[in-house]
Amino acid sequence: MKAKFVKGMLAGAVVAFPLGINFGKDMPLLSNPFTAKPDIADKVIERTNSLIEDTKGAIHAATEPSEDQFKKE
Repeated sequence: MKAKFVKGMLAGAVVAFPLGINFGKDMPLLSNPFTAKPDIADKVIERTNSLIEDTKGAIHAATEPSEDQFKKE
């Protein structure tokens, strides 16, 4: 009984380990986990640039003068 449990735990670990690696890398679960990994630095740069562009747009929208201020009655 105890040996079956240990064998099952080992088999589960062998299957779960590569799936966990792929999940952490945002790769398809059944792909090879030991292939070239995506560069984390590139992901950080891409997300930072996206955040900067979104922030610039929000600041621009917040600092635009209102058209109502310039209407003369």
